[in-house]
Amino acid sequence: MIIKTFVEGPIDANNYLVIDEKSKDAVLIDCSSTRNEFIKEIKNLGVNLKYILLTHGHFDHILGVDGFKEAFDNVEVLMSEKDKSQVEMASQMMKMFTGLPITEIKGIDKYLNDGDEIFIGKTLIKAIATPGHTEGGMCYLIKDKLFSGDTLFQLSVGRTDLPGGDYNQIVNSVKNILFNLPENTEVYPGHGDKTNIAYEKKYNQIMQMPFQILKKRLQ
Repeated sequence: MIIKTFVEGPIDANNYLVIDEKSKDAVLIDCSSTRNEFIKEIKNLGVNLKYILLTHGHFDHILGVDGFKEAFDNVEVLMSEKDKSQVEMASQMMKMFTGLPITEIKGIDKYLNDGDEIFIGKTLIKAIATPGHTEGGMCYLIKDKLFSGDTLFQLSVGRTDLPGGDYNQIVNSVKNILFNLPENTEVYPGHGDKTNIAYEKKYNQIMQMPFQILKKRLQ
């Protein structure tokens, strides 16, 4: 398995290209732009881009979806149906945060549920529902690699003050779902540097701070 990281879009989101070495099938986890160099670099790798998996529906993680569907034949875009409303709000949210409007994102093909499994070649990808940052927050586990979107960051967790955010849900998602994964699981977040479950269980503020203080910090 090969992992390549692309930092893209107006808020520097991490986009991860995961490649099954034997089949050359690939998946892109989050899709933040259609920058020509971004698309060209993936095409030059000679991979079969089968899926785009979205961790959630915020604009900074989905801006490239329609452009990628035009650039890559037969790629399917998958996400949780619970974030359908987030996709519908993407243009409004982008204008709020950046002052730049976008057109409606139309390229979602299928919806995933908690526990669903898909493959690139013989590499298994498991969808793990982790609501809190948004209603339909979804992480993706590939072997011992967790792609956590904006649920879990290095030493932090996703904010909960935007529409669909829920503080109690994100605490539950991190403490009772993600922190039950093996401690050697590497975490590839939606922004910032990668980390691992053991480190976050020991040092993340969600474990260190009283909940009322943490809640104020997240909002």
